[in-house]
Amino acid sequence: MATVVTGIGCSHGPQLKTPPAGWSERAVADRRNQALEFRGRTYDFASLRNLREDFSAHCTHEAMQANWDASQAAMDRLGRHVAAADVDVLLIISSDHKEVYGDELLPAFAIYWGEDVAHVPFTEAQLAAMAPGLAEAALGDVPARTVVRECHPELARHLIEQAGGFGFDVAASRSLPPGRYANHGIPHGWGFIYQRILGETCRIPFVPVFINTFYDPNPPTAARSYQFGRALGRALKAFPQDLRVGVIASGGLSHFVIDEELDRRFLAALESGDEQYLTSIDPALLRSGTSELRSWIAVAAIAAETGMTAASTDYRPCYRTEAGTGNAMGFVTWSRTDG
Repeated sequence: MATVVTGIGCSHGPQLKTPPAGWSERAVADRRNQALEFRGRTYDFASLRNLREDFSAHCTHEAMQANWDASQAAMDRLGRHVAAADVDVLLIISSDHKEVYGDELLPAFAIYWGEDVAHVPFTEAQLAAMAPGLAEAALGDVPARTVVRECHPELARHLIEQAGGFGFDVAASRSLPPGRYANHGIPHGWGFIYQRILGETCRIPFVPVFINTFYDPNPPTAARSYQFGRALGRALKAFPQDLRVGVIASGGLSHFVIDEELDRRFLAALESGDEQYLTSIDPALLRSGTSELRSWIAVAAIAAETGMTAASTDYRPCYRTEAGTGNAMGFVTWSRTDG
């Protein structure tokens, strides 16, 4: 039978892929943004700055460099954690950002069960069309040349079929749509994990699991995300092949307005296995990039279902403006309680 042996959660925001000297480019976008989401309300930059304390002290070169250095070290540790577990397959849960699925069909939950998937670099034209500060970061999500990454269709199909019995009619995708970049490729939430955490040459097969964290009208609630994770955990335990499985949450934490209170409470709940908190987070808090906490909630539920607990947590709120915009970075490992 399959055994879930390890897990990690890792942010994938642009500031993990762009050294601090380039963070000011995203700050320019923040200052122009008329729809900054924070605690259930929307603000322009000036209103947000007036609402909150002054975060200028967190935006010095020294402070940003310290956060960059600590985040890079934390990601190195995540990579070593996965490598030490010697897994046969990975289940990677992330959000799509409408890179693959769009308004013609936007599944709340989807599982890809094809044989493999392309990991495709961006074209020069695609990079040139990106918002300020994003092109350099996007290069950290993709290889220099297309890599075909092996998947695990048997396990993926099993998860789809089993999920139905646990109350989840999961969308099943055997071929990814062409998507925003017209290349049928895997999006950045998954690509970043291979490029930065596992290594571009990693050949561990994976099952891509999609949660629509961002987009109305159908992002799942925190409770539904947790129940989905429980269903996946039960299905993984029932898979008849003798596999060592790793699970990964990609995305988060709070962004693009950092909310340290929310992040620290969330990480504490992961550490303690606080199901009541994880299933009761107000949807109004799960907006914009912070919505990606849903992927972490699902992985936390898999961990609870399969006998894992949080082994380590690291947190770096990477501010880039005095109004508190930026990306809070989280890095968590889960290990089995039975060794």
